[in-house]
Amino acid sequence: MSRKCAICGKGGVTEMQVSHSHIRTKKRYLPNIQKVKVLVNGTPTRLNVCTRCLRSGKVTRA
Repeated sequence: MSRKCAICGKGGVTEMQVSHSHIRTKKRYLPNIQKVKVLVNGTPTRLNVCTRCLRSGKVTRA
């Protein structure tokens, strides 16, 4: 399930987690993405938006 921010395009990142014994396993870092009602051209629509875009005011909520 790949959910990305509709405003900035931020998505999940995969990195290697390295233990003390140097065993490497994949770890997934996911952004905090919320499904919110947003005004787009005057009409309310539901979009997946990250909380950074919500907090910075890039989106006007309906």
